[in-house]
Amino acid sequence: MSWTILHFIGIISYAATGAFVALEARFSFIGIYALGFITAFGGGVIRNLIIGVPVTELWDHSTILTVIMTLTLIVLIPLKWINHWRRWGLFFDSIGLASFALQGAMLASEVFSNDLGVMILAAMFTGVGGGMIRDVIAGRKPLALKEEIHTILTIVCAICIWLGWNSPLELTLIVLIVITLRMSAIQFQWRLPLPCNLKNE
Repeated sequence: MSWTILHFIGIISYAATGAFVALEARFSFIGIYALGFITAFGGGVIRNLIIGVPVTELWDHSTILTVIMTLTLIVLIPLKWINHWRRWGLFFDSIGLASFALQGAMLASEVFSNDLGVMILAAMFTGVGGGMIRDVIAGRKPLALKEEIHTILTIVCAICIWLGWNSPLELTLIVLIVITLRMSAIQFQWRLPLPCNLKNE
């Protein structure tokens, strides 16, 4: 799994989650395209601004075409086929979280010579940035602010890249672990045992 594969996995996954959220919010098909593009590119824009890479590098023809094809497919699918969109939305969101966090850390590692602090910031904002913008536009509480596991997993991704885990097998394993942990955290409602998380009896 290379940078290119991670990039397209993240783009497709986050474009799909943007479309699913737009469907839930009963947006028009224009809204589906708008939210899909915002979710797919929002995190990358924030990341590039943070690490000083030109934002224009995000606008290549193959990436834009991939997003358009993904969103068009979702627009044309009968609604009865995606009644369980929430489950699939969270699954695709987990894939996007892992792949975007990894590529954010990898890009920051190249630009800042393996600086862990910058890698964590790049992984975090790439992984959750687009989703946060998506949720705010759709009038929802951002998942990244509700779920601790969101940010924790982006930090784990950055640390893995910092440790040199960059072979195709290692990157694939990281993505699978992130998806498993994220979905498990949602299923079992895992929270850190902090005072702010403890309910008053």
